[in-house]
Amino acid sequence: MSMTLVLGASTNPARYSNIATKRLLDAGEEVCLVGAREGEIYGHRIQTDIANCQGPVDTVTLYLGPQRQATFIDPIIEQLQPRRIIFNPGTENDAFETAAKEAGIEVMRACTLVMLASSQYRA
Repeated sequence: MSMTLVLGASTNPARYSNIATKRLLDAGEEVCLVGAREGEIYGHRIQTDIANCQGPVDTVTLYLGPQRQATFIDPIIEQLQPRRIIFNPGTENDAFETAAKEAGIEVMRACTLVMLASSQYRA
């Protein structure tokens, strides 16, 4: 089973990261949640360190603005080595995208919610 890392996870049900977590779980996806504060969403713990994600991460979906991504770039690329990174609207980061592409990681400027709704997430 592949896992999706939701970076920028929030317990606030109005936040897109929270909505995406619910829809990923509804679609049968396994998730690892990483956010600024610990908490819980739908029975899954939000952690503050991506090193706590257990198992191979297939997809990283970003809900964290570019100004807050810097500390995560190297660990995601070097440690997690996901198959793809989805830059949701507002998370686009040219330097992060270039580094990921150079490491052989697929980069998508897309919306996880739209991808799930249109059955494109697992494509």
